[in-house]
Amino acid sequence: MRILSAAALAVVLSMGAALAEGASALRALDTAFDSRGWEGVGRLELGRTGFCTGALIEPDVVLTAAHCLFDPDTRERIKDNEIEFLAGWRNGRAAAYRNVVRSVIHPGYVYLGPEGADYVAEDVALLALNQPIQTNSVKPFRTDRRPLKGDEVGVVSYARDRASRPSLQEVCHVLGRPMGSLVLSCDVDFGSSGAPIFVMSEGEPRIVSVVSAKAEIRGREVSLGSGLDGSLLQLRTLLEAEEPVRATSGPRVRRLDIQSRRTSGGATYHRP
Repeated sequence: MRILSAAALAVVLSMGAALAEGASALRALDTAFDSRGWEGVGRLELGRTGFCTGALIEPDVVLTAAHCLFDPDTRERIKDNEIEFLAGWRNGRAAAYRNVVRSVIHPGYVYLGPEGADYVAEDVALLALNQPIQTNSVKPFRTDRRPLKGDEVGVVSYARDRASRPSLQEVCHVLGRPMGSLVLSCDVDFGSSGAPIFVMSEGEPRIVSVVSAKAEIRGREVSLGSGLDGSLLQLRTLLEAEEPVRATSGPRVRRLDIQSRRTSGGATYHRP
C-alpha cells in the first residue's frame, strides 16, 4: 500500500514553499470565448453521489480519478449507466452530452473510503462513452510525461462553489514527486477530483496528472495528483478488453458529495 505520510508531505512542502507562493489565481471561464480550447474538460455526473471533473483524451474516452467511481457512503462502484459526461459544461449547457458505457480503474487502486490520501499514484480511471464526441469545439487532449519538481503546471476544474462553470488556474507548481504521485500548489476543492493537470508543450496543453486529493499541512494547502506514467497504456488495454454495456438511463444528481476529513500527524487530507 502506498501512503503519503504527513512527515513526507511536510518535507516536500517546506522545500517548495517559494514555488507555492508563485501560483496564479483561479479565473472563471464564464463565456464561450473564455472557454475556447478547454471544452474537452467537463463535469462527470455520478449517480446520486455528486460530481467530479473529467477530461476527454480520445473522442470516446474520458480520464478522471478512480475514487470518483465509488459511492462514499456504500463504498460500492457506481454503475456505469448512472454516469454522464457533460463536455464543456457552462451555465446550464454542455457542448456535448454522453453516457458512460464502461469504466476501468487502475489495477493497483483500492478504495478505502472518502478519507485519507491512500493510493494517490494509482487514483486513475478511464471511461468509455456511448458515442464519440466529434464536434469542432470539443477536442481530446494529448497526454505527456510526469513533470519535474519546480515545473509550472495548470489545472481546469469544477468545484462545489463553482459547479456551473469551469475555472482555470494557469500557473501552479510541482512541489514534489513522492511515490509516483505529485504534490502541487494548485487550488482545488470538493468536485475538483479527476480534474486534469496540464503542462504547455509545443503550444498546446497536455495532461500530465489528475487531481486526487488535497491536504493541509501546518496551515498550508496543497493538492495531490495521481501518476499517469505507465498507467494509461495499461488502462487502455483493460478498457478495450471490457465487454461494452449499453447505457440505459442518465444519471440523477441530488447533492454534491462533500466528504469528511481525517487529521493525522499534523496533516489534514480531503478527497475533493
